[in-house]
Amino acid sequence: MLNDKRLRFIVGHYASGKTEFSINYAIKLVEMGKKVALVDLDVVNLYFRSREKKEFLEKLGIKVIASSVNASAVDIPAISAEVFTPMQDTSYEAVIDVGGDPDGARALGRYKDYIVEGDYDMFYVLNANRPETQTAEKAVEYLRKIEDTARARVTGLINNTHMLKSTTVEDVLKGQEVALEVSKMTNIPIKYISVIEKIAKDLPDNLEGEVFPITLYMREDWMI
Repeated sequence: MLNDKRLRFIVGHYASGKTEFSINYAIKLVEMGKKVALVDLDVVNLYFRSREKKEFLEKLGIKVIASSVNASAVDIPAISAEVFTPMQDTSYEAVIDVGGDPDGARALGRYKDYIVEGDYDMFYVLNANRPETQTAEKAVEYLRKIEDTARARVTGLINNTHMLKSTTVEDVLKGQEVALEVSKMTNIPIKYISVIEKIAKDLPDNLEGEVFPITLYMREDWMI
């Protein structure tokens, strides 16, 4: 993680698990003693946005930036001007949780002056259990559309193939096959294999990419 660029944009298909990964990534950074800002740039989805965990995350020392309208359940596509703070202040390690699909990535265009090749990472979260990204061809098609809309290039793949709390090793390995094919087709490396903690230890140790155990912070106990 410490070798990743200071600005990390997390993109992908809708419901691929971008927000869970972003929150877990931000928490791991702050646990390393870093000054961390988590930017919720999702203006296309009303549910499961990182701003919902603002109080929890700020208690951990993470600066959470989202809408300037302090009403997390209100569907207003407003973005705070404070987003520029971690873009400009290099003392921050920034994790930018972008809305799903090319529609969500469109919000990145506002910050094109800060998206300089070589100075950022853009990680594409892949869940091969989603119908629209269950094959390498479909996943690459989505990836390219997001790149075109965001006017930035993906620098790393994240295999986040899951079935929420019911995820199995077989799910992850199925997603890994798709991620490997996407990597071959695009020449983009697999950076992380995002997986719930209870099965991370059961994965083979020869997989391409770093195993990244996560906790499901966005799922309440009563949710599947």
